[in-house]
Amino acid sequence: MGQVQNKIAIVTGGASGIGAACARTLAREGAKVVVSDIDDLGGNALVATINSAGHQAIFLSHDVTDERRWQDVVAETERHFGRLDILVSNAGIGLLAPSIVDMSLADWRRQTAVNLDGVFLSVKYCLPVMRRSGGGSIIMTSSVAGLRGSGTLAGYCATKGGVRLFAKSIAMECASKGDGIRVNSVHPGIIDTPIWNKIRPDLSSGGRNAPIDIEGMARLGAPLGRAGQPQDIANGVLFLASDAASYITGAELVIDGGITGGSISRSGPLAGGATRE
Repeated sequence: MGQVQNKIAIVTGGASGIGAACARTLAREGAKVVVSDIDDLGGNALVATINSAGHQAIFLSHDVTDERRWQDVVAETERHFGRLDILVSNAGIGLLAPSIVDMSLADWRRQTAVNLDGVFLSVKYCLPVMRRSGGGSIIMTSSVAGLRGSGTLAGYCATKGGVRLFAKSIAMECASKGDGIRVNSVHPGIIDTPIWNKIRPDLSSGGRNAPIDIEGMARLGAPLGRAGQPQDIANGVLFLASDAASYITGAELVIDGGITGGSISRSGPLAGGATRE
């Protein structure tokens, strides 16, 4: 307990899924957390839960593509808590298309606005206050889709690959300035979160609005044979945010059940044709 005691954190996309797990975990470990999201109902409910457990959090309604709102959120964080030590730039969306020629320019730009512009703005406006605070840790949520291609998620891969290299570049900038700020990216694999319900499963099921079988995907796609949970990612974020990771910057923390590790032929209880290539 207390791995980030008395540190101040902003978590974008913090009302649900990975972001909510990060907010709860950082608060449990002693941080005072600003939960940022467009989901006012979910964000306020999460903050109420965190505070009722004896921890500290506030909710700020926030569209990460809105530059003016970024200025307000950072200013409110500094007014309320006096500093900023941790930024978890997590907000993102995924839009699936059976072929890139079927993706509209509007969808391409909307995904890029959230997944790349939102991360850029988070750094642009959080870095100055973190530098005034004497250092800190920035963690950007990328994906395994930022490490390898996907035939139906080309736009998403482009944005998450951009996040990966943006994190490395900002890490080098901060290191060159000696400002005490570390910057790393986290790369989740198949994680059981609400994003799967927003990725337009109708396009992946021949026009049938069928739900995506996350566990089925994970049994076939992840060598560990199961979907990850938001807490699995939050545990990695906590490590990178803490002083235990004080010599880690410009790195990629891959939390994917082995997806990027290679291929396997199954034996044991998960055998039965579930061979991953």
